[in-house]
Amino acid sequence: MFKPALALFAALAAAMLPAPAMAHPKLVSSNPAQNASVARPTTLSLTFSEALVAPLSGIELTMTAMPGMADHEPMPVKGFTTKVTGKTLTATLPRALPVGTYLLKWHVVAADQHRIEGSYSFKVK
Repeated sequence: MFKPALALFAALAAAMLPAPAMAHPKLVSSNPAQNASVARPTTLSLTFSEALVAPLSGIELTMTAMPGMADHEPMPVKGFTTKVTGKTLTATLPRALPVGTYLLKWHVVAADQHRIEGSYSFKVK
C-alpha cells in the first residue's frame, strides 16, 4: 500500500516542476524599421528574441512601387547575401537600394525548430 502512494506522490511532484518554455522567436527590432522612410540602405538587419538557426532563416525582398511608374509590377530584389549572428539576421546588398517601396518577408527558426514568418514594408527616399 505504501508503494502506490509513493508512486502517486512522485508523479504529482514531477507534474508540478516547471517545464522549459518553448517560445517562438519574435522580431524585436529591424533596420530599416517597419513603415520607415530611409536613405538608400546597403544592409538590412532584423534582431529576434532568440538565437536563430542560420541555414533555416532568411529573407525575401521585393520592390513593390517605384516613383513615376504607376503600373510597376512587384520586382524581387536578388543578389544579396544573408548572415545569422546569434539573434540577428543581416542581409548585405550588392548596391544601395533605389528609391521606392519595399516589402521584406522574413522566416526564422530557433532552437524549438518551428518556422516563424512575418513581413513589413519600408520606403527608400
